[in-house]
Amino acid sequence: QVQVVESGGGLVQAGGSLRLSCTASGDTVCISRMGWYRQAPGPERELVATIATTDVIQYGDFVNGRFIISRDGAKNTVNLEMNNLEPGDTGVYYCHFRNWREYWGQGTQVNVSS
Repeated sequence: QVQVVESGGGLVQAGGSLRLSCTASGDTVCISRMGWYRQAPGPERELVATIATTDVIQYGDFVNGRFIISRDGAKNTVNLEMNNLEPGDTGVYYCHFRNWREYWGQGTQVNVSS
């Protein structure tokens, strides 16, 4: 019932910025946390940033202050401002929402070139 749609990925040069956006629709009752995880070459997705509906925020270790996550509760939308991007940020970024279950977007490619 829940659909997660991502946008905003693309190609950017090192030092540039991207803004990712993700919206959940359908039966989004009781969403408690939302955010982004990335699939780098490793086998597991890793935390990029999450924000709870209480506005508690977590960032992945690699972010190092460069990204800002925000949300629009009325729209069930989560945004990620990615600044000072580095080639190591390259990967597929997956939007994630959680209530009693978890929901994933299809993934959006972020490619940072030098």
